[in-house]
Amino acid sequence: MRNKRSKWGLWLVLLLLVLAVAGGCVWYFTRSQADAPQYNTEAVDRGDLTQSVTATGTLNPVTNILVGCQVSGTISKIYVDYNSLVKAGQLIAEIDPQTYQAQMAQAEANLANAKANLELQEVETKRESELFTNNLVSGSDFDTAVATLHEAEATVQLDEAAVNMARVNLGYCKIYSPINGIVIVNNIEVGQTVAASFNTPELFQIANNLKEMQIDSSVAEADVGGVVDDQEVDFTVDAYPYRTFHGSVTQVRNSPTTVNNVVTYDCVISVTNSDNKLMPGMTANVSIVVAQRTNVMEIPNGALRFRPPDDAVIITNTPPAETAAAPSLAGKHSHRHSFIGAVPILTHTVYVLAGDAVHPKLEMVQVRTGITDGVDTEVLSGLKEGDKIITSQVYSADSSDLNRYRHMR
Repeated sequence: MRNKRSKWGLWLVLLLLVLAVAGGCVWYFTRSQADAPQYNTEAVDRGDLTQSVTATGTLNPVTNILVGCQVSGTISKIYVDYNSLVKAGQLIAEIDPQTYQAQMAQAEANLANAKANLELQEVETKRESELFTNNLVSGSDFDTAVATLHEAEATVQLDEAAVNMARVNLGYCKIYSPINGIVIVNNIEVGQTVAASFNTPELFQIANNLKEMQIDSSVAEADVGGVVDDQEVDFTVDAYPYRTFHGSVTQVRNSPTTVNNVVTYDCVISVTNSDNKLMPGMTANVSIVVAQRTNVMEIPNGALRFRPPDDAVIITNTPPAETAAAPSLAGKHSHRHSFIGAVPILTHTVYVLAGDAVHPKLEMVQVRTGITDGVDTEVLSGLKEGDKIITSQVYSADSSDLNRYRHMR
């Protein structure tokens, strides 16, 4: 009986030892895996990328004429209104002409008086000439007669100019359209008095053709280097938030605009408005297509911003022959290398996951990148499709790394 109990006791001790060893192993490997840093990764794949420059602008007619008046007076008649179609030379408004008709009549009367005086001086000068020839008058009297004749002639010329000026001012009482187009602004009403003494009043605004419009967009100086003529443009307006309109760059003006120390340049974008949905003055949210790539290798931008923790095991990869040596972790991680058109080719340091989950290793790789759409970036060299590239580190809720991360923020 005692032998049986001794055997059962021995087997129980051995079982407890086995369970303890197994539990210790499980605890050890679980703790090692928990202590090892964990990373979020994404596989390098292929896709299409479009790099664009964003800006805001205002829709305007290509030809936009402000129609004013050159004389002061009261508006007596208006023949057009908003959205009226007009032709070049069409009468669109009139100013009360009575004042200018009176000035015209006065100028004509002064001219008639000057001409009558000229006739009298011509007769007297002829008489003085005959008397002077017969030595009946002195030379002084003859010279006075000739001078008086010339004065009368000059007076006639002055009065003729006054008549012409009065006629022109009278003609300005009729306001004509200078171009074919549509009236988009009407600033006057019948009976309103306009004063042209110091500046020209703006009565109408006429757009030549709303089928062809343009966007005057403000592009920041940091982005204007990538904008050139004939680039495609996509834009939206608040009136049609679910519709995308299209245009093209026609001009990048060299004149800068500085507001609050922010320098922008006017980029003119031509737009076809065949269905008349777009209206002058609308705000356009512009996206200028700087570069496009199809079926290229791409990585998320988070991979370019990732920095490994201090205790990470890093394997240095040999950089490609055409790129510079990999920078140190304390140094800069990108530098300008060359250009494809207006798009710079940069060299970045990224990290590829190597090793197993228990003992992960980071392989430091230098890659050459091209265009970016703000989310993903084109990879020109340094990686192959399917590589697991690290985008960020996984922080547990009770991790000291998380606390350190929060403290750094």
